[in-house]
Amino acid sequence: MLPVLVALAALLIVFLVFTAIYTNLLWYRSIRFSSVYTTQLQAKAVLFFGAGLLITLLVGANVVVAYRLRPAYRPLSVEQQGLERYRSVIDPRRRLISGVLLGLLGVLTGSSVAGQWPVWLAFLNRTPFNIKDPQFHRDVSFYVFTYPFLRLVLGVIFATVILSILAAVIVHYLYGGLRLQGPGDKASPSARAHLSVLFGLFILLKAVAYWFDRYGLVHSERGVATGASYADVNALLPAKTILAVIALLCAAMFFGNLLRRGMMLPGVGFTLLVLSAILLGGVYPLLIQQFQVKPDELAKERQYIERNIKFTRAAYGVDGAKVVPYGSTPVTDEKKLREEAAKLRDGGVRVLDPNVVGETFQQLQRIRPFYKFPDTLDMDRYTVNGELVDTVVALRELSGAPEGQRSWIKDHMVYTHGYGFVSAYGDRLDSREPNFITRDMPASPNQQIKVARPEIYFGERPPAYSVVGGRGQQELNYPDDSKVGQRSSTYDGQGGVYVDSFFRKLLYSTKFQDKNLLLSGAINKGAKIMYDRSPREMVHKAAPWLTLDGDPYPAVVNGRILWIVDGYTTSSSYPYSEQMSLGEATRDTITDTRSAVARQANDHINYMRNSVKATVDAYDGSVHLYQWDENDPVTKTWMKVFKDTVQPRSSIPPELESHFRYPQDLFKVQRKILTNYHVTDPSAFYNAEGFWEVPQDPTVKGKRQPPYYQSLRMPGQDASSFSLTTVFNPRGNPQLAAFMAVGSTPGRDYGQIQILQMPRNAQPAGPGQVQNSFETDSQVKSDINALRLGGTKTVPGNLLTIPFGGSLLYVEPMYTKAAGGKEQQPYPILGKVLVQYGKSIAAAETFDDALDQVLGGAGSPAQSGSPQPAPGGQLSPAAQKAISDLNEAVTDYENAQKKGDYPGMGDAWKRIKDAQAALATAGRAAPKTSPSPSPSPSAAPSGSASPSPSTNPPAG
Repeated sequence: MLPVLVALAALLIVFLVFTAIYTNLLWYRSIRFSSVYTTQLQAKAVLFFGAGLLITLLVGANVVVAYRLRPAYRPLSVEQQGLERYRSVIDPRRRLISGVLLGLLGVLTGSSVAGQWPVWLAFLNRTPFNIKDPQFHRDVSFYVFTYPFLRLVLGVIFATVILSILAAVIVHYLYGGLRLQGPGDKASPSARAHLSVLFGLFILLKAVAYWFDRYGLVHSERGVATGASYADVNALLPAKTILAVIALLCAAMFFGNLLRRGMMLPGVGFTLLVLSAILLGGVYPLLIQQFQVKPDELAKERQYIERNIKFTRAAYGVDGAKVVPYGSTPVTDEKKLREEAAKLRDGGVRVLDPNVVGETFQQLQRIRPFYKFPDTLDMDRYTVNGELVDTVVALRELSGAPEGQRSWIKDHMVYTHGYGFVSAYGDRLDSREPNFITRDMPASPNQQIKVARPEIYFGERPPAYSVVGGRGQQELNYPDDSKVGQRSSTYDGQGGVYVDSFFRKLLYSTKFQDKNLLLSGAINKGAKIMYDRSPREMVHKAAPWLTLDGDPYPAVVNGRILWIVDGYTTSSSYPYSEQMSLGEATRDTITDTRSAVARQANDHINYMRNSVKATVDAYDGSVHLYQWDENDPVTKTWMKVFKDTVQPRSSIPPELESHFRYPQDLFKVQRKILTNYHVTDPSAFYNAEGFWEVPQDPTVKGKRQPPYYQSLRMPGQDASSFSLTTVFNPRGNPQLAAFMAVGSTPGRDYGQIQILQMPRNAQPAGPGQVQNSFETDSQVKSDINALRLGGTKTVPGNLLTIPFGGSLLYVEPMYTKAAGGKEQQPYPILGKVLVQYGKSIAAAETFDDALDQVLGGAGSPAQSGSPQPAPGGQLSPAAQKAISDLNEAVTDYENAQKKGDYPGMGDAWKRIKDAQAALATAGRAAPKTSPSPSPSPSAAPSGSASPSPSTNPPAG
């Protein structure tokens, strides 16, 4: 039975391997990228068999040589008597044992080397950067493409020689060529000659490695900055050259041992090499560093710091960043401030935070429990009523069949897709809730954004697999009130793999380990199976050479919903460039709380380009790759490898290009680099003078503040434009050092980084300080506390920083979320908009009202929206009466609250609202003069929270 069982096991393994390869090939064919898969398979096969055969044949040849050079006669000794037992067991099965061990060695080596197929293919198709490093004057492509391949080849050869030495020593010892005991020579002449050749080859390889190690100095971390430092160039570089020469001489001594007996000369040479490596490669550079560099480090390292600054800025694409002084002369003229405020209102300020209102979309637009929106929504731009507006967008994706109604048919053939594109204005709301542009199921035909195919078969939350499109199959679109009770459709797109034959059912039943795929009679002719259908996964498989942005976003283009995914080319081999962890650089509040998007891998890089814009059709799954950075040599290299998979930039449809935006992960990496590398003077860089840091999110402790998309008008611009923005703090200082924005609308300003640097002697408040001001200002604190009545929670939104009037305007929406558990399903709605300009702070129900308050009606700032005094420093009679009525109403409200008198609370609340309206009218009508102390309309007895006149009273 044993041969039969072995044959069956072999057939099963072959079938499983065939299933994995063939189903992958079918998937690639379904998106028309089969050449990508076959190219990878060919490269892996060449490396697997090439490396595996190389090590198997060479190690096997040395085993054969060692066996044939065994001595004819072995001296009698206790050692040899003990080895005889092993020889008697091994000899009859020598070939079988050797074959199995060598085969296993070949498989392990081949598998390891096959995983390096990108290094090999990039080397074969390398493209020059046309930039030379300043030390060795080699093109950057040598370090990015050639050097990694040479290290790979050296590694494989080193492993082969080392394993050959080990195998030869074992065989020689086993058959008496080497002895540990007994009189006379411990090695036979044949064994000595064989091992001398192998050790000579090893040391010869070491000489080659020493020579190529010199080029690795461009990645050295020894000095102040990454790259060859003074000690590297003046001590380690000549030391590597000398060591290479010594290694050549040492190898020659080992080869010379073929002509003479004894190991003294090779031993002396090897000892000399070891001592030289310690003294020249370790001690000498250390002495140079300590006694020449340290006492005068700046002078010695200056040119190397300059190299690092230049190459790092180029590698991360920040060499074109413009740093301009800002904030030294804030606008104080009332007329100019009024003009600035009007322009700001015309451009709109985003008060709908996509990082907060995911739950709001969920409750208002989910419609049915088997749909779901992501926790973090996306930002885009759409033309609505002839106006380009910032838009918060999301797709209503499938979360699975309802609880209690689960079955294989429902899970995989009925509930197969999501439905609908939902969007809302970013700068305006509808009674404190999102003002939707597109909504509901089915969408109204009169909505501004037309969607011809609202079905979402490919999205961020796909099931493991779905079977769609079979003859007569009914896939749920959405429930309705008709007699049928639901609207259904049958998939007729090009996506998916046909699974209507017995053979393919068998393959996919094996792949997913699900017998229902093979046995179900519900799978009819024309049925397709969909799997591996999240946009990031699809683009990653179509372009495995790309690093992908963590946030794909949907866009409606010509009536179809497309996922847009930003792809990066990265490298860790760019010379003189500072290396960083991609995962660490891109981690912030959003990535730590996002549940729909995977985090970036913790890869170390020192070069990055947004080289490709990819799209995935949400209905048919078609994938398109468009070249975006036409000057990137890494992209050009991979376009040679995978021919005709990346379309030229000229082929991008204008309707699609209008939805492209500057990617967040690249921006996060660039802002991380610019915390130090905005400093371009080597002396200032060495002294860490003016270094910045990315501030902590003021609303979440221990997390970095994320960048924000918003439309704004930078100084010198005639109109607002869609931008991605962030701020910097001085290192170790909570104030604000700079504001950074990058143009995110395709066109002339796309990708242009502009940094507004604040005066160092008068830096404005940073995000943490602004948040603290909101929480401690008496009026704003009173308004926020009022929002928290009845157990209501407040949820701070994004703290936006906006250049305004020669200074900075801060805007933060504050959301409220009613108390209650999962049964009540509370969701955030806008409670207040908090605004700070200079030292003036205000909270209001709309941004326009808050801006009016901080500017005092577009004039000089007014403190917290307090009414302006009449001429002579006295409040107007109307304002005085309104304050009196307000204080009386607040007192009545608190007394009624203590007694549990809900009708009395309601009456007092109405009076509070009336008094607030009268106070606001009196404040606007009064002449603008310098403010004087006035009673706070929020004054209330200590120990109780004052209600905000602008919020609704808690339900009785």
